[in-house]
Amino acid sequence: MLLGLASSGPHSNGYSLIRKILAVGGAKLDRPFEDRTLGDALLAPTRIYVKPVLQLLAQVEIRAIAHITGGGLTENLPRVLPPRTKAIIDTASWPRPAIFQWLQQQGGVAEAEMWRTFNCGVGMVLGVAAEDAERAQTILRNAGETVWTLGRIAGGAQDEPFVEFQA
Repeated sequence: MLLGLASSGPHSNGYSLIRKILAVGGAKLDRPFEDRTLGDALLAPTRIYVKPVLQLLAQVEIRAIAHITGGGLTENLPRVLPPRTKAIIDTASWPRPAIFQWLQQQGGVAEAEMWRTFNCGVGMVLGVAAEDAERAQTILRNAGETVWTLGRIAGGAQDEPFVEFQA
C-alpha cells in the first residue's frame, strides 16, 4: 500500500512556473488567500518528515520512501518502485489543497503538468505491506501527521515503473 503524507504547500518545487503564473496573471502576493496571504500560502515552510518517519521505522517495515520534490508524483514515485510495476494513485483519496487549485486555474496548467511539477498536497509517499497500512497510519497520525491511503503498487506491462492516476 502507498501512504501519502500531507505537504505544507509547494515546498521548494515549481517556482519557475509559479513565478510565471504570478507575472502573467498579475496576482499580488499580499492579497487574501484563505486564512492568510497568497504569498504566505506559496511560501509556507517545507514540511520535514524525519521524526515521524523514524518513529514509524521503529515499529513498521517501510518498503519504499519517496520525497515528492521537483518532478512531482509522476517522476519521484517510480524511482522507488521495482521494474515492471506501477503505482496506482487514487486522486480522490486526499483533498488537493486550495493553493494547487488556484495555481492550476490561474495558470491554465494541464492536469498532467500539475502531477509532474507539484506535489499537489502529498509531500512524501511511504510504501508498506497491506497488513501494516492501518497500523502505520495510526502511528503517523499519533506523531502529528496527516496521512492517507494514497494507492497501491501493482504489476505493470512496461519495463520501467510508472504512475497511473485514477479518480
